[in-house]
Amino acid sequence: MNLKALIEKRQALLDEMKKIVDAANEETRSFTNEELAEFEKKKAEADELEKTINAAMELRSLEQTSLRESDTAEKGDTPEKLERRAFDSFIRGTLAEERADDINLTVGENGAVIPATIAAKIIDKVHEICPIYQLATRYNVGGKLTIPYYDDSESDITMDYASEFVELESKVGKLKNIELGGFLAGVLTLISKSLLNNSSFDLVSFVINKMAENIARWIENELLNGTEDKIEGLSTLEASVTAAAADKITADELIDLQEEVPDVYQSGAVWIMSKKTRTAIRKLKDGMGNYLLNRDVNSRWGYTLLGKDVYISDNMPDMKAGSRAVIYGDLSGLAVKITEDWEINILREKYATQHAIGVYAYVEIDSKIENGQKLKALAMKAS
Repeated sequence: MNLKALIEKRQALLDEMKKIVDAANEETRSFTNEELAEFEKKKAEADELEKTINAAMELRSLEQTSLRESDTAEKGDTPEKLERRAFDSFIRGTLAEERADDINLTVGENGAVIPATIAAKIIDKVHEICPIYQLATRYNVGGKLTIPYYDDSESDITMDYASEFVELESKVGKLKNIELGGFLAGVLTLISKSLLNNSSFDLVSFVINKMAENIARWIENELLNGTEDKIEGLSTLEASVTAAAADKITADELIDLQEEVPDVYQSGAVWIMSKKTRTAIRKLKDGMGNYLLNRDVNSRWGYTLLGKDVYISDNMPDMKAGSRAVIYGDLSGLAVKITEDWEINILREKYATQHAIGVYAYVEIDSKIENGQKLKALAMKAS
């Protein structure tokens, strides 16, 4: 089975679907019956191809796992233990090239492709310490990704009373799409040579944790604030509520913001704000003198506000004139495309004068809002 050909065929179908959508958008009209039938036909074929691709990838993964397990069964080591030990040796500079081939670690002139188990642990750690990324809708694919969605913001399919011999009025939303590409990003971790010389030090865990911390901090900032001409993230999320003051928020404004999210998306909604903003909101009371924001040992991050969990991020701006101080909603409305094929390299000489070596990794990532109804923001009054 030619997996690459299947992926290319599916992408070609997505491109054709995009052309149909673009044609209707350019003429500011809904689909014709022929266009709608063609779109649904291509979508059905793309869906079937996706199932085939996923099955092929799963089979390949199972075959690779089976081979690794059969190779290591006699030695009494699991593939994870072998890869972890080899990665440790690779960082320390003691791994033989022929040994690397046995444990799925491809060594090149400047570094190596990170073993699957180590990459998985880095990604799992990023999930653990970066809820924004964890709660977003993630697509682990390479290349360009086109996500169609139905836009009913201006009009939607409606039902109304009808009269005999009177034509029904057609009202329909528009099929649109967002495109996610891939922006190259890197992370660098410096390791003291004193640690390398300490055979009892858990070097692999150190690299996993340090890389995950750096990755999570950077990804969270990009998802919340974006960078011009790079990752958009939530930077395009316009404020649906504007505070009456430039330096404080009222209880009514928080209620207004919560009500901006439709009830159907409320179950997974959370609050996102800076620590200073949370401190200010903790002092707000309702008409009965009860605090709105409370400690809650059952919540994910220790606090709830109007019944929803509160997440604190250092990447959120404080309450100041014009700032977008609070985000509320279901983060599955944010799409994130990331490749899980991390590439890692070792810099043994560059940081020699610092008595250290560098471990750096690259990954491709992109993010945009997939469903704007799920996420809303509160901005402070401009000065």
